[in-house]
Amino acid sequence: MPDTPSFSDAAAQPLSARPSAAYRRGLRDALGAPSLVLFASYLGFGALVRSSGLEVVHGLFSTATGWALPGQIILIELYAAGAPLLAIVAAVALTNARLLPMTVALMPMLRSPRWPNWLYYLAAHWIAVTGWAAALKACPSQSRVERLPYFLGFSTTLWTTTFAATGLGFWLAGSVPPLVSLGLVFLNPLYFMLIFAGDVPTRLRLYALVLGAMAGPAFHLLDPDYGLLLAGIVAGTMAFLLGRGHRSSPKAAP
Repeated sequence: MPDTPSFSDAAAQPLSARPSAAYRRGLRDALGAPSLVLFASYLGFGALVRSSGLEVVHGLFSTATGWALPGQIILIELYAAGAPLLAIVAAVALTNARLLPMTVALMPMLRSPRWPNWLYYLAAHWIAVTGWAAALKACPSQSRVERLPYFLGFSTTLWTTTFAATGLGFWLAGSVPPLVSLGLVFLNPLYFMLIFAGDVPTRLRLYALVLGAMAGPAFHLLDPDYGLLLAGIVAGTMAFLLGRGHRSSPKAAP
């Protein structure tokens, strides 16, 4: 059985100085594990749209314009529950707020004077966890003029895949048990965690993964409404402090 392809492998491939080649490389790198996981996740989302009494056009429009699965799920569930419009808007906005610091962190890496500004607005729309993590892995080893085409190529494959999967999941709804459809939705966060699990030799990320895995269930039992938020704050802060303490220790000094 071949090893699962990783973004580290993609970043280690020989690089071309041509932006068109970088775009094609991004298209290819998104095939395989990234596309398969998102395809399965959006199959579940398409089934959720149908089970909520909505039409396929609603799901396709959500994927085309929103393209952030947690926010899309909240949108569908709150709408099906009859929540007020302002409450739905607030919930989706808060869920997708995480994309703002991700955009702020990635955009300076993608900037090049060669490309027009409208391409960066397109790239900002396509920033999601999978493409963002791939860009952070692959772009630093590329020239500046190649980074934006690479990211756009990678995201083109993912966006097209999820759009098709939303429609297919809608039409296949009912052919698999509801719990299986719901389980498919959660493949994406699991895959995102596995991406960074490949970097456990980085001590700070190891601290964050272990402490987060321990704090998540404990804080959820303590307060199901705010448990995830509290676990992230506490475990992330502890990981940061442990990592800083390690860097400043005499043994860690070069």
